[in-house]
Amino acid sequence: MLSSGGESWLRCAARRAGHYQTEATYQAAGHPAIPERVVVRVTRVKIAVCVKQVPDATVHKRLDPSTHRLDRSGEGALNATDVNAVEEALRLKEAQGGEVVVVSLGPEKAMDSLRKALAMGADRAVLVSDDAAAGSDLVATSHALAKALAREEADLVLFGQQSSDADGAVLWAAVSDRLRRPMVSQVAELTVDGSTLTGKRQTEFGYDVISAPLPAVVAVSDAINEPRYPSLKGIMGAKKKPQEAVSLSDLGLGADDAGESGSRTEVYGLSDPPSRGESERIEDDGPAAAEKIVDYLSSHKLL
Repeated sequence: MLSSGGESWLRCAARRAGHYQTEATYQAAGHPAIPERVVVRVTRVKIAVCVKQVPDATVHKRLDPSTHRLDRSGEGALNATDVNAVEEALRLKEAQGGEVVVVSLGPEKAMDSLRKALAMGADRAVLVSDDAAAGSDLVATSHALAKALAREEADLVLFGQQSSDADGAVLWAAVSDRLRRPMVSQVAELTVDGSTLTGKRQTEFGYDVISAPLPAVVAVSDAINEPRYPSLKGIMGAKKKPQEAVSLSDLGLGADDAGESGSRTEVYGLSDPPSRGESERIEDDGPAAAEKIVDYLSSHKLL
């Protein structure tokens, strides 16, 4: 409430109203109505959003036969459901105040994708980037991210439900276990009230409504919102926002805690998929094509 000369406007209005017999005559004299006392509770929440740079949807994906890893040399993009997580964090911030920081593990060029989150409205970006982290599996990745998140001390950690490259949908569970925090997955609707969050997720039988105390970890689905498009002003402003790159040693981790040394899975070999055998191509050239398909199926006794 605004004050003037050490006296609140409400108290000043009440004092002045004492010169009038009724509130009606007070207002008739041109003074504003005396508002009832209103208590508004606003909870500022610090939100960390874990995001990942994945190969762009237009890039042909291939496994490198020498490293047995996904080839990430092409154009990268922010993982789709992670964009939903960023959008949800921004909506919570706009409603309640607070800070949104995006956190990721990846090579230096991954910061390009993190800038999209900054352009959308996130406040800061933290990238764990270290040559020793190359080839990290779920175990090693969760270790590095948990350390970075513990450093941020966020009240709420958001993930996209799954990434489009690995499609594992379990990283958030591993991170929540390392942080010893409650977690809710596949969330399609999220609310935060004070020190409690409530997530709603769809199941084959209806909806689950789950509440958990903060701090907590939440994985959101793409049904939770429609992400905004970064504005030109947001894109230009993203360049000036804090963008921090940290190494494993900055997080108190050694080379054996990440990368292939810190991983618990190993790929023994790669091979091409088996041949599909003989095939016949039928071009769509009108009614004749349909007849050819029927003849083919009949010849193979499929009709």
